[in-house]
Amino acid sequence: MSRTLRAGLMAAMAVGLAVPGMAQDGVDPFLGRWALDLPGSGAGWLEVTNDAGWLDGSVLWYGGSVLPLDSVYLDQGTLRATRNNKVERKDADGAVVRTQFFADQYTLTVDGDTLSGTRVSPKSDGTGADTTAFTGKRIPPLPSAPDLSKVKYGEAVKLFNGKDLDGWKLTGPAKNGWRAENGVLINEPKQTEGKPKISYGNLRTVAEFEDFNLRLEVSVPPNGNSGVYLRGVYEVQVLDSFGKPVDPHNMGAVYSRIAPLASAEKPAGEWQTMDITLVDRHLTVVLNGVTIHDNVPLPGCTGGALWSDEFRPGPIYLQGDHTGVQYRNITLRPVVK
Repeated sequence: MSRTLRAGLMAAMAVGLAVPGMAQDGVDPFLGRWALDLPGSGAGWLEVTNDAGWLDGSVLWYGGSVLPLDSVYLDQGTLRATRNNKVERKDADGAVVRTQFFADQYTLTVDGDTLSGTRVSPKSDGTGADTTAFTGKRIPPLPSAPDLSKVKYGEAVKLFNGKDLDGWKLTGPAKNGWRAENGVLINEPKQTEGKPKISYGNLRTVAEFEDFNLRLEVSVPPNGNSGVYLRGVYEVQVLDSFGKPVDPHNMGAVYSRIAPLASAEKPAGEWQTMDITLVDRHLTVVLNGVTIHDNVPLPGCTGGALWSDEFRPGPIYLQGDHTGVQYRNITLRPVVK
């Protein structure tokens, strides 16, 4: 190898070795967790991490699950990321003839604790793309787990009177499938076969709360799906998942974020008890007498949140847009500070 070629290779290696450090210096303002404000009062969440010079991230966009980003990179002070969506082309018989991937593209800039971004999402039929502008606020670091033995509670508040929907309202413009009957809060989202699907609403308390202990009973039907949202931000999943292994989408999970410690659910149709404590962004859940979350930290909102701000007071809201479900004996004790 010639001296000139060797010198050139060593110079190239030096530049290459310097890149991770340079990227790390430039990406620092983006690192951490971000509460996203999406159009239409939607809620989202973003996390950007740096592991030994390798950038990574996850995103929550309105509803559904927290999803990993497929690429994250810094481009002259702008952070760019992609999330691939699988699209299957099918023939007239329903057979898959080709699989394509359409990438949602995120472009992000930062100014202190404020994030500004755009998301370009190609349409699956290839006819164009939707562009969405959004903003975000840096989420402060999580505090240490609170000592629950020292937490003081106020007088218990009975959220459901067993007779009517006084103190509750729908979260948005949708059909109401909720009613009170014999001490039970019933959701029955009826659909008519052959007719357009009817959108049913979620039910929330008019009152809003900070930290609290919430106790309730729930009965989920076969294949039923609901959820209990705390402060309108964090969903504790309600699902017919009896006999299935623990999963961040099954009964008692912090939806798509934290799987339960154990499968403690009962068969569909049986009444189940939930004892939920939310203090300082930490969650404890006792399902049917079994502790399935033990003072776990909550990294951010879940899909379907009313907003992304984890520090404002919010309602208890019950998911009713999926299937039927029944609740009763809903009582809340606020934390006294």
